[in-house]
Amino acid sequence: MAYNWELSDWPNFTFSFRDVEAVLYDFAMETGEITGILKSLPPVIQEESLLQLMLSEAIKTSEIEGEFLSRLDVMSSIRNNMGLNAKHEQVRDPKARGIGALMVDVRKTFAEPLSDKTLFDWHQLLFTAETRIQVGRWRTGSEPMQVISGSIGKEEVHFQAPPSMNVPAEMEGFLAWFNETAPGGGKVINSAPIRAAIAHLYFETIHPFEDGNGRIGRAIAEKTLSQTLGRPIMMSLSRTIEADKKGYYAALKKAQQTNNITDWINYFVNITLQAQRESRELIDFTLKKTQFFDLHKERLNDRQLKVIQRMLEAGQAGFDGGMSAKKYMAIAKTSKATATRDLQTLLEMNVLQAAGGGRSVRYGLNI
Repeated sequence: MAYNWELSDWPNFTFSFRDVEAVLYDFAMETGEITGILKSLPPVIQEESLLQLMLSEAIKTSEIEGEFLSRLDVMSSIRNNMGLNAKHEQVRDPKARGIGALMVDVRKTFAEPLSDKTLFDWHQLLFTAETRIQVGRWRTGSEPMQVISGSIGKEEVHFQAPPSMNVPAEMEGFLAWFNETAPGGGKVINSAPIRAAIAHLYFETIHPFEDGNGRIGRAIAEKTLSQTLGRPIMMSLSRTIEADKKGYYAALKKAQQTNNITDWINYFVNITLQAQRESRELIDFTLKKTQFFDLHKERLNDRQLKVIQRMLEAGQAGFDGGMSAKKYMAIAKTSKATATRDLQTLLEMNVLQAAGGGRSVRYGLNI
């Protein structure tokens, strides 16, 4: 089986977007609606919505690669890099520091051309403390770069990237294409989702780094969307991809077998629309969360306040498994009797709602 980069027409991608014309229209409408909603919200809600979307993107792009980071650490890193913390918060986990810094840099520099230096800097952010791989430069070596799954002896090769000796020339071509198709370039692609689909596939096919290609490839997709739209995108693409990783990898694998990428364009455009819709839901939740907290904060004691804040930080999905007396005791550092009494008070105040009964009772926010 030949891969797309081995074919004579590489990298001259061909495609039809006839089947997604309506989806592209819906994407434009959703994007405009989100912009309008944000402009109508107080600055504090706008800022919180942005932080939650960036946090979601950072957490989910890492989870796709099998890394599970502390939400609190990643949020501290994002806030540090955005200059929002009055005092710089210490983040011990270098992976959380790096992904937070990457999210902020992608957003701040969205309008700038893409260069090898930018990509090297992003790679160094992700692997600051890594010594086992080549960091901040293209991969080298004679061993094939393969995407593999399965146990030892039963491996399945999903894709093999171009040899390392080809990477510098391939990336020179990719960077030229990226900057030529940007606003003001000689070969502008005006559709943000279509340009992002091509950029992501093109980069992932070259697979220029020894590790981190997925995370940087998704960062490139975000930069592409923002750059083509002319403003930072309010979206967590990785959140939508992570919800169906098998579908993502299957679509990518199929696309890397041909340079007619119509099916990939259809997949990616639909993913961006879904991500934009989910972002609107997150913004709506952020508004409700803020209103909820403002309504109840003066009525809560310090223990209750601490627990409710932790539950709100969990986002739309809610606190994992719901709140229980045992979890309340751990968060508030209090006794079982006090935890039970506090939870009952929160129920009576309609701050919480209960599900189940007896020892299995769990509590959720009544938003």
